[in-house]
Amino acid sequence: MENQKKPLILVSNDDGITSKGIAHLVKLMSQIGEVVVVAPNSPQSGMGHAITINEILRYYKSDIFGDIEAYECSGTPADCVKLAKNHLLEGRVPDLVVSGINHGSNTSVSVLYSGTMSAAIEASIEDLPAIGFSLCEYGMDADFSHTSDAILKIVKEVLQFGIPKGISLNVNFPKKSEEPLKGVKVCRQAKSKWQEEFDERVDPYGRKYLWLTGYFVNQDEGKDTDAWAIENNFVSVVPVAVDMTAHNALSYLNNELNIEE
Repeated sequence: MENQKKPLILVSNDDGITSKGIAHLVKLMSQIGEVVVVAPNSPQSGMGHAITINEILRYYKSDIFGDIEAYECSGTPADCVKLAKNHLLEGRVPDLVVSGINHGSNTSVSVLYSGTMSAAIEASIEDLPAIGFSLCEYGMDADFSHTSDAILKIVKEVLQFGIPKGISLNVNFPKKSEEPLKGVKVCRQAKSKWQEEFDERVDPYGRKYLWLTGYFVNQDEGKDTDAWAIENNFVSVVPVAVDMTAHNALSYLNNELNIEE
C-alpha cells in the first residue's frame, strides 16, 4: 500500500483562492492525494460556464497553501480547469477534479448559474471524474467542519469506482446545526426557480441603478429531490450530465410538429 502512487487531485472553486471553503477542501484532499490548486484570483460566483475569450488570461503561482502547488487565475472557474488540464499540468492527467466548497447552495436550477459546478462540469467534458461541493451557508465565516466525513467518503468512493463519462456530481450540504447530519441521499434536481426582483437604488451622484435580489421558490413536492434532502438535514448528491438534450421531447418534435424535412 505504501508504494501505491497517490491520486492527482485538481482543486478549483468560484469564491476565489482566498476563500475559507477552498482552504477546507484543499486540507481534506491533501489527506488523500497529491493536490494541485487552480482557482480564480477574485470571486466568480454566478458566472455559470463563462470562459474568457475577449480579454487576456493571466495566472500566477501562489504559496497560499504552503507546499501545495497552487495558481491563481484571472479567469472564470471553467477557465481554471481548462488552463490546468491543457497547460499547467504539462501532460499530467488528474484522477479527480473537485470544486468548492462553495459558500452558498447550488441545489436545483442554481446548477445552471453556478461557477462552482461549471468547474466540475468542464472537467466532465474532458472525461475527468469531477465533484462540486457546496454548503448552504453564504457567510464568509461559514462553518464547514460538519462536511469533512461525507466529503472524504464520497471522494474515496469516486476514486475507487469512478463516475460514468460526461457526468459530474453536485453535492450540497445543509448549514451546520445542533442536529448531526442524517446521512447522504442520491437525488434528482428539484423543479424550482429563483423569483427575481430588482431593487432600484440611487448612487451618490443621483443616478438610478438596479440591484438584483429575489427569493427561491421550490415548486417540487417530491421527497427524492436535492431541495427536500437539504431541508431535512441530509447531504444531497445529484448526478449532472453534460448532454442537455431533452430526449423525451425528440419524438414529439419529430411526430407532432413535423419539423424535419
